[in-house]
Amino acid sequence: MRHSGWADERFGAVADAFSRNFAEFAELGAAVTVFAGGRKVVDLWGGVADERGGRPWERDTIVPVFSCAKGVVGICAHLLAQQGRLDLDAPVSRYWPGFARAGKEAITTRMVLGHRAGLPVLDRTLSFEEITEWTPVIDAIEEQEPLWEPGAAYEYHAHVFGFLVGEVIRRITGLTPGAYFREAIGDERGLSTWIGLPRSEFGRLARLAEAEGRPPMPGPETLPMRMVTMNGAFVFPGLDEPHGWNDPALLGAEVPGAGAVSSASGLAALYASAVTGVGGSPRLLTPETVTGAVRELSSGATWSGFPDVGARWGSGFLLDSGFRPMLGPRSFGNDGAGGQFAFGDDEFGIGFAYVANRMIGYGDARARRLVTAVRECLTAA
Repeated sequence: MRHSGWADERFGAVADAFSRNFAEFAELGAAVTVFAGGRKVVDLWGGVADERGGRPWERDTIVPVFSCAKGVVGICAHLLAQQGRLDLDAPVSRYWPGFARAGKEAITTRMVLGHRAGLPVLDRTLSFEEITEWTPVIDAIEEQEPLWEPGAAYEYHAHVFGFLVGEVIRRITGLTPGAYFREAIGDERGLSTWIGLPRSEFGRLARLAEAEGRPPMPGPETLPMRMVTMNGAFVFPGLDEPHGWNDPALLGAEVPGAGAVSSASGLAALYASAVTGVGGSPRLLTPETVTGAVRELSSGATWSGFPDVGARWGSGFLLDSGFRPMLGPRSFGNDGAGGQFAFGDDEFGIGFAYVANRMIGYGDARARRLVTAVRECLTAA
């Protein structure tokens, strides 16, 4: 497949891996962007943004990136902590007094960022409309009892992660997390990344498609499905149904745990901004802030008994591991249910992002191949 864009000669292996993905994984449309030392060194795209009419993937195409949203929220939380506005190790109730109910008095923002707060799902079943109103979700979180002693175990916090950390951000800044991100980071840097997509951007949105042979999802009553659908309010994997992940009503809402929409360039530039700065601008996060973010908080088997797959979690981010290989101990990022992945590393000065619209499977090999190519390019230099 002929792709568009370019790669510095030093990073030619990334272009080769990108082409092989189309040949070997039946990519529909995809893009990869890499920054090194604050400079864009790879910017590639190709394929089809919408298979219904064959609309091509363009340089500025954006796509739902699911839980890559957690990285956006995590960077915002660490920025506020760096500014002295948020103490990640203070009780959430310092900023949100109504949270201190039903056994949640000692829960800190860092526990939530590490998926250790005991709140992976909510007991209350909320409608789609209630979720998009924000306040009903916050009320439900206030009522919720932790499923385990906070801090004693971990389980992926899916959507609750975004709403809970997002409400802390709102209490401090007066802005919901998607709005705060645009004001504090996204607008100034011109990033094509949103939590709550503006209607003006819908024209460049790629359409998600399910790959054949994708593993079946468990039943709706199971903990994993309750987590990813908020007790059935969102449809998954039925992408084209109302409240599925191609629905403009869902993409336009602020769903901060999994509702980000971005280009590859937008996510890569976000992480590059965090670890090096871009185009001569100062880095967003200091080395000390990154050191705190990459300290491991969670790994191993989960509270529900899901076996140890090798994943390691810091404060809001996946860390380098056999489950999600990156570049080393200073790497931090997040991935998405469609195979998308973005991360930063301040030791190597890298901001990376891969996005695609054919959903092959969570943690599939496409992004892994590209990261491997980046690593080989860096070590060969």
